[in-house]
Amino acid sequence: MFRHVTGASAVRLAAMARVCHFTKDTQIFRQGTPPPGVYIVASGLVRVYKLSANGKQHILHLVGRGSTFAEVAAIGNFPVPAFAQAVEDSTCVLLPQSDFLRALQEDHQLCLQLLGSLAGWVRHLVGLMEDIVLRDAAGRVAKYLLEHCTKTASLLPIAKKDLANHLNLTSETLSRTLRRLDDAGVIIQSEAGIAIANREELELIIEGLGQE
Repeated sequence: MFRHVTGASAVRLAAMARVCHFTKDTQIFRQGTPPPGVYIVASGLVRVYKLSANGKQHILHLVGRGSTFAEVAAIGNFPVPAFAQAVEDSTCVLLPQSDFLRALQEDHQLCLQLLGSLAGWVRHLVGLMEDIVLRDAAGRVAKYLLEHCTKTASLLPIAKKDLANHLNLTSETLSRTLRRLDDAGVIIQSEAGIAIANREELELIIEGLGQE
């Protein structure tokens, strides 16, 4: 979100920043509470999720190093629309809402620098909706693997049950899909993680054209 912020605007944000440490499974905030400000993940991983009426959890996004969360609620000055929890020991930088909003009111250059980043975030959300609505299980899994794994074995950044939730799949469907991709020679599963064996085929599966 802040990659385009430079000069005096960046100095002002740094001056208001507070470092926060969260141990694994710490609830950072709950849905419906006032926004504390904008969080930037310095290390670790944060889960942002919603709960259905029956208590089922759906992960909206997993926030890693360099990414932000709670920014929309902080800017819009409305209660946070989801829960946030540390997936592992995490360090975050908090830009308190009152100081951040004051900076937006007084620094027009900062506002302009943030507009492009917010547009990118909207594009990201549209992509998430596209994944859920237009792609089948294999397409969603293939897209995630291309974004997080390489030709050498890579450990998934989250547990498979959380990945399944993030992709709006059951754990059984995720395991079955990974097994089929492995059997087809598209990926290689091992104790070391998952390696991509056929990148071109994964790209075809994302578009619904693969043989999986």
